[in-house]
Amino acid sequence: MSLFIGSTFSPEDLDVLRHALEAWCMEKRVNIKSAEAQLAASAALDLYQSGNNSTERLLAALRGHKGL
Repeated sequence: MSLFIGSTFSPEDLDVLRHALEAWCMEKRVNIKSAEAQLAASAALDLYQSGNNSTERLLAALRGHKGL
């Protein structure tokens, strides 16, 4: 699990993360409040900080992420 001590996200960053996670949950038919969605959200934060900083790129990275 990732720790984001000292990390800050702009409203635009949060929009990208939210839209990608919502789209992933819809595709997988996963409730956004589920444990599986929480794991995906954690992965999304890591992937975002690794340079997947658009909704499309982040969603593609989530689709290919092992363990989800």
